[in-house]
Amino acid sequence: MGEPVAAPGRSRSRRRGPLTYVFRLLVITYLVLLVAWPVSLVAKETFANGLESLRTTLSDPSVTFALKLTVIIAVQAVVINTVFGVGMSLLLVRYRFPGRRLLSALIDLPLSVSPVVVGLALVLVYGGRGGWFGPTLEDHGFQVIFATPGMVMATAFVSLPLVIRELVPVLEEVGTDQEQAAKSLGANAVQTFRRITLPAIKWALVYGVVLSLARSLGEFGAVKIVSGNFEGQTQTATLSVEQKYQDFQQATAYATSFLLASVSVACIVVVSLLRPRTEEKR
Repeated sequence: MGEPVAAPGRSRSRRRGPLTYVFRLLVITYLVLLVAWPVSLVAKETFANGLESLRTTLSDPSVTFALKLTVIIAVQAVVINTVFGVGMSLLLVRYRFPGRRLLSALIDLPLSVSPVVVGLALVLVYGGRGGWFGPTLEDHGFQVIFATPGMVMATAFVSLPLVIRELVPVLEEVGTDQEQAAKSLGANAVQTFRRITLPAIKWALVYGVVLSLARSLGEFGAVKIVSGNFEGQTQTATLSVEQKYQDFQQATAYATSFLLASVSVACIVVVSLLRPRTEEKR
């Protein structure tokens, strides 16, 4: 009689068990050293004197203005990227056309180009002095650089791929069978999208929006170039952190950083908890 053969899945898991734990330990250590520990130190410095740092920070007019401006810019950038991201994702997945791969590659450009370069490029195009369109726009009373529109453009650019890269894999997995069935039953494009496509990509869209929001709240380099960093006018929260730290107001800088990090982390945690497990397994 032959020896019993262990189930392939079990033997494979036993052989890879120790290695799996090693990889997990390395990943956890990496995340702790790179993310958890530094962020915890910011929180520790923020609450070193109890809630006094937060009270002082929230009572500073320049900081409150910077926080409000940051939220305004982030929301506008997220709305732009949501509308553009859904349309571009449908274009890349549902249609075949010359240059499709090139377009898909260009979408990832904001992830590889330095935000400072993005800011300088916007200044060259929309700057009031020597810009391609800047002087004409300012003659008509519309200022882009050193104003909110330029900051929104810079923020939208750096967070551009996040919604698209969440939606494209889901759209490819869902396929077009249900959409074609809806069209054959007389549904128009809007009805098909609202009743078939949108429910299928709902959680991917939500997660992409949250990632885009978190990225927009933390943008620094591109916004600093196009804003001019004028306190009380075009200074965002991240720029305020830099200035307060350089002015030896470390407590305010830590508290502002903690507020920004808390909002981003809270959004991601809430979405992760609300996201159905069936969506996580895809």
